[in-house]
Amino acid sequence: MKQHATIRGEVTYREGDGMPIAIPEGPVELAHAPDSVTLSWTADNDAAGLAAMPRDQYELYVQDGKILPKGGQAEQEGHVAPASA
Repeated sequence: MKQHATIRGEVTYREGDGMPIAIPEGPVELAHAPDSVTLSWTADNDAAGLAAMPRDQYELYVQDGKILPKGGQAEQEGHVAPASA
């Protein structure tokens, strides 16, 4: 089942053992699997982005208010994390 969310602040993923790659702030689509969450988005240059991250990393970003799932508790409370410094 797909879900929508908003990225607020610094959210990164890694391709293999590479350096962290930033996911741009703004809307993303989420696809949940038992052990991971896949995020997809469209960048400012209309390029499509896709990243899979372990579920525990995703949950930390949600707890920190950096990923705001639509209809989630953070959205209902009006919580918006400050942009990263």
